[in-house]
Amino acid sequence: MSDNSHDEAHTGPIKNPKQLLLAVFLSFVVPVFAIIGLVYFVTSSNKVSPGAVNVEKSVAERIQKVGMVEIRDANRELKTGEQVFQAQCTACHSTGAAGAPKLADAAAWGPRIKTGFDSLLHSALKGKGAMGAQGGGDFEDLEIARAVVYMANAAGAKFPVPQKPAAAEAAK
Repeated sequence: MSDNSHDEAHTGPIKNPKQLLLAVFLSFVVPVFAIIGLVYFVTSSNKVSPGAVNVEKSVAERIQKVGMVEIRDANRELKTGEQVFQAQCTACHSTGAAGAPKLADAAAWGPRIKTGFDSLLHSALKGKGAMGAQGGGDFEDLEIARAVVYMANAAGAKFPVPQKPAAAEAAK
């Protein structure tokens, strides 16, 4: 059989429990101090601040306005439905891109027309599917409504063209 002698003395750097505790303690403390030293070294170096090169430009960037106010002429002539369609809607509704119903395609527009003008207008104003709000355009809600009527009427609907409130009162 084999001779397994357990009487051999342990030979290693740690000879007693005190040395073991010291080794364990140092194996945790030394890396922590090394990390703290590295962090201090990285954060305390002389760095050029982003605005040091051009102070006026950096201040202007930090205090820039959050929003803008655009003033439009309230008396400008509103665009017709066809003009809005040509300016904004034609990109998708002429080709059927991203599932958009093509202009004058009664089969595609039929179920949408049945939902009513208000539903169509809401979809156009808020966006639906791949279409963004107002189709990504910058028109007044009344102009978008005219474009919705233009496209729906081209497919067989009989929606009346929305008028400016003052123009509607003058017509009466």
